Amino acid sequence: MLLALIGYLCGSIPFSFLLPLIKGIDIRKVGSGNVGGTNVLREMGGYWGALSMFMDGLKSLVPILIARYVFNVTDGQAMMMGFFACVGHSYSVFLLFRGGKSVSTTVGTVTAVRTYFIAIFFAIWLPLVLITKYVSLSSVLALFSVAFMGFFVVGMEFGLWALAIAALSAFRHRGNIRRLMNGTEKKTDLISSFKKKMSSSR
Repeated sequence: MLLALIGYLCGSIPFSFLLPLIKGIDIRKVGSGNVGGTNVLREMGGYWGALSMFMDGLKSLVPILIARYVFNVTDGQAMMMGFFACVGHSYSVFLLFRGGKSVSTTVGTVTAVRTYFIAIFFAIWLPLVLITKYVSLSSVLALFSVAFMGFFVVGMEFGLWALAIAALSAFRHRGNIRRLMNGTEKKTDLISSFKKKMSSSR
């Protein structure tokens, strides 16, 4: 129970909200209004988006690494902690239970438990984003791929928690999924995003 609470509170730290505030931007009021790295990337450019995603990953990765190597928690306990970090990211107590879609926090979680999964995730996610330009589709497919691979590579407990996290993210992406089915989902050119400069007037 304590691990779940720690995971939730760490996950609730809204880096994708706090970092844009440095530039005077309330990310909830621009773009999609989502408090996540993709919205930051679209509205502020690739570097701010990447920094937001990186920090959202760290807020699960660092606590889990401490729990694993200082307190010797099991893989299952670490994944449970990561699941609640994702819940915190998606429903942050500091933002009146608003938040993002927990992709970066999931990446931080699986990386803390099995580091090589970061390579597996990006080997699936990056080509899909570059080809389709749909971050939502690429993220959901990559997360479920990691979860199913986890069953065979790591074991049942890891796989079940990874599947639960992927399902949470898919639920948070339900609006994107509807728009994908309707052909109205917004595309994101990842390369162009890193060339984008944020206007000082915003």
